[in-house]
Amino acid sequence: VFHDDQHGTAIVVLAALTNALRCVDKRLEDVRVVVSGGGAAGSAIVTLLLAGGANDVIVSDREGLLSRDDTTLSPAHAALAAKTNPRQVRGTLQDALKDADVFIGVSAPGVLDPEWIPSMAKDPVVFALANPDPEVDPAEAAKYAAVVASGRSDYPNQINNVLAFPGVFRGLLDARAHEVTTEMLLRAAEAIAHVVTDEEINPSFIIPSVFDPDVPKAVADAISGGHHHGS
Repeated sequence: VFHDDQHGTAIVVLAALTNALRCVDKRLEDVRVVVSGGGAAGSAIVTLLLAGGANDVIVSDREGLLSRDDTTLSPAHAALAAKTNPRQVRGTLQDALKDADVFIGVSAPGVLDPEWIPSMAKDPVVFALANPDPEVDPAEAAKYAAVVASGRSDYPNQINNVLAFPGVFRGLLDARAHEVTTEMLLRAAEAIAHVVTDEEINPSFIIPSVFDPDVPKAVADAISGGHHHGS
C-alpha cells in the first residue's frame, strides 16, 4: 500500500539527498547519516536510504539512539534498530552527529542546535523537515552546513511529498501494478533527482519546484518502467 505521507516523503528525501551529495562530491554508500525521528516517516526514509545503498544510518528518537542490543525497544523500533547503527553509537543526537555527513529530521522543532553542525564531517548536509517549525532554523543551519533543505516554501530546497505522489499514482495506473515495490520507490527518487540538470544543480537548488511540469511524468515513467503513453 502506498502511504502518500511516508513513502512520498522518503522518495523526495532520497531525491534531494542524491543531489545534495552530488553538490558535495560524496556517495551515499560512503556517508554517515543521522535520522531524527523513528516514526512512520523516519522509518520509511531509513528503509529507502538503505535500499538505495546507504550503509551507516543512525536513528535518534525520544529515547535516544536506537541500538540493536537495547531490549526495551518497541517491536517497530527494534526492527529499525536491527538495520541501523552499525557502529553501535550510544548517547544523544549530539553524539550521533559527530563526524556525520547528513542530518535528516522528521521529528520536532528545535531538536538540532546549529552549534552542533560544525562537529559533523566536512561539507555537512542538513534536512530539517518538521512542519511548520523545523528541527533547526534553515538560515541558522546554512551558516555551517554546505546544503540545507526544509519542508518550508519560504526557503530554498523545499522537500514536499507533492513532488512524488501524482506521478507515483499515474505510474501505478499505467503499469496496472497492484503494489508499490521498493524498486519503484528508488526509480521514482532517481527520476526526481535527474529533473535537476548538471548545469542547474547547486546547494540552493537540489530539488525541482513543486510546480515543475516535468516531475509527474518523469516519476510516472520511472514507476511504470516506461509503460507511460501519452501525456
